[in-house]
Amino acid sequence: MKEQLKPELLMPAGSLPVLRTAVDFGADAVYIGGDIFSLRAKAVNFSREDMIAGIAYAHERGRKVYVTVNITAHNGDLEEMKKYLAELEEIGPDGLIISDPGVFSLAREFAPLLERHISTQANNTNYLTYRFWYEQGATRVVSARELSLEEIKELRNNIPEDMEIESFVHGAMCISYSGRCLLSNYLTGRDANLGECTHPCRWKYHLVEETRPGEYMPVEENDRGTFIFNSKDLCMVDHIDDLVSAGISSYKCEGRMKSALYVATVTRAYRNAIDDYFKDPALYESNKATYLAEVAKCTNRRFYTGFYYGKPPAQAMVYGDSTYVKEYVYYGTIERNGETDHIGVITQKNKFCVGDTLEVLEPGPVKERFVKVLSITAQDGTSQESCPHAGQIITVAFDGPVPVGCLLRGKA
Repeated sequence: MKEQLKPELLMPAGSLPVLRTAVDFGADAVYIGGDIFSLRAKAVNFSREDMIAGIAYAHERGRKVYVTVNITAHNGDLEEMKKYLAELEEIGPDGLIISDPGVFSLAREFAPLLERHISTQANNTNYLTYRFWYEQGATRVVSARELSLEEIKELRNNIPEDMEIESFVHGAMCISYSGRCLLSNYLTGRDANLGECTHPCRWKYHLVEETRPGEYMPVEENDRGTFIFNSKDLCMVDHIDDLVSAGISSYKCEGRMKSALYVATVTRAYRNAIDDYFKDPALYESNKATYLAEVAKCTNRRFYTGFYYGKPPAQAMVYGDSTYVKEYVYYGTIERNGETDHIGVITQKNKFCVGDTLEVLEPGPVKERFVKVLSITAQDGTSQESCPHAGQIITVAFDGPVPVGCLLRGKA
């Protein structure tokens, strides 16, 4: 096996502002979805204009953009798919993420200049599958989430050297094999494999005995309910050394429906972890607690290492305390500065008040920096003591610098 190069850090973006955040905070590449044929139909997603702007923003900074075209296509999708793929070739992302063999063949015909990557939805679990896709013209295959590091290492040793392995290293896990779930379709009529998953695995459930219909008996986990299908979140930020040893080319983080704060936080933590490891493994080892503490500031369902160290027991996959842990809130992103860099304009996301202390999240080393709110001014020029209404555009004066692009957060 050839020497392992520094892996790509691949981050999600559900909108143009989040793409910019991912790039600014250190992502090597970003994956996005268009208005159609993407498995995150409820995300904001990208119009043609936003996609062009996002790709330009990334390319100007030497980063890449991949577009998901990973639905399980039906006959009625195919003619529109041809037009969409030709349009994507004109727009010029760096690659397409595809799961359906029919869509792959159309991409080869209507977008021949774009790299073709095989989505995890295609259930890629062995090296013969990888070789098959390589022979069809794929440059990269995303491993199934159910593979161990040992299996990935075996894959790496049995596929062409120039073929890339992409693997999820952080984010939500699915209770079904590589996302092949029918629960949403069965319970709500919304098809997960067409991008409309309602996430019924996150719902609360009760037990019904067949001779007592209508009698719902709680399965006691805690006072908030029962979440018997609700998997913990994957987190491998403190296992970069093992990911490198396995020969993975691209470290992918889940979350195209997540906020800019989530993307900024996770990107910065993994960027620091990867860079520290390749600078000096001892430096990485000494900073593991810092990376973990940072990603824990995002909303999460507790962390575990998924299938990477072998098949986990069922109880290890299920988080039994509640649906989420949410210790921090997102206040907004500095969109522009005023007369000085101590004044910032934001579209406010959550309430804060004059006199509050907010944490500033900015690219670079993981560190804590705080600023105090000195004043809040509405668009009409009136002063206010707080900003209780989400979506309000306000100008805020702080006692320290708040550069354009930095995010503001605080304890929930």
